[in-house]
Amino acid sequence: MSSSNLLLVLLLLTTAGYVLGRKKAVAVAHLSGSGPRVLHSRPTYYGALAALWCAVPALVVFAFWQAFESTVITQLVVAGLPADLQTLPSERLGLVMNDIKNLVSADIVSGEISPATQAAADHYVRLQTISHATLAVLALTVGIAGILWIRKRITPWLRARNHVETMVKYLLVTCASIAIFTTIGIVLSVLYEAIRFFKIIPVHEFLFGLDWSPQMAIRADQVGSSGAFGAIPVFLGTLLISAIAMCVAVPVGLMSAIFCLNMRTGGSGPWPSRSWKSWRESPRWCTDFLRPLWWPP
Repeated sequence: MSSSNLLLVLLLLTTAGYVLGRKKAVAVAHLSGSGPRVLHSRPTYYGALAALWCAVPALVVFAFWQAFESTVITQLVVAGLPADLQTLPSERLGLVMNDIKNLVSADIVSGEISPATQAAADHYVRLQTISHATLAVLALTVGIAGILWIRKRITPWLRARNHVETMVKYLLVTCASIAIFTTIGIVLSVLYEAIRFFKIIPVHEFLFGLDWSPQMAIRADQVGSSGAFGAIPVFLGTLLISAIAMCVAVPVGLMSAIFCLNMRTGGSGPWPSRSWKSWRESPRWCTDFLRPLWWPP
């Protein structure tokens, strides 16, 4: 089962968990003889609790599996390669694994396909199929187990609303933490690359240079063909594009706003005639609005 299909099945299972949890809460309330008032929380919270206990553990399993699946499969494939390929330097071995992955995904392979490469690609496909099937079984099992476990705990005294609010709070904190650490990683990565860049290109040449030809020498015979990295043309091009965009966006935005305001507050008659009248008078309204900017009183 592919990842997208598994996520769709988990979504359907989560919806089923919500329905089952809510029905169980309603059934418990009716069995007590006092109706929904006997429940600590509304039936919706019991359904949401069952849905969360289905979705969250299954998605955690899915995320961890997806994070380590490729690494584990690659190591198993490398372990199954012939000895002469396993003893290759890391760069050459990386190229071999790249050819194997390209062969699996039906992309272009850099060289001729050898029997060992074809066998490794077939092994990779088998491991990938086993991994996807195992992930589907494990994630669905965890989700179903979460639904069944929470259904057994649904009683009139279960504080479903408190549990749901606590789980949602921890989910929001987790998402915010991931966003913060991702931002920190991006900033540190940009800072590291900027330090490496300015070790090669002087700062004054970048800030005050007039030529922009971004190319770097990557081989020994290209040392004399390094490009120019003057940022002034980039800044001027950005300002020009911004000015052109503002020259288009400001009049269109003002006329659209005045048109909508005129349509709402003025005019009579059927809608088409009022619409045409508002659109025809929009330039005059726009001129009256902007006149104080260049003709002060």
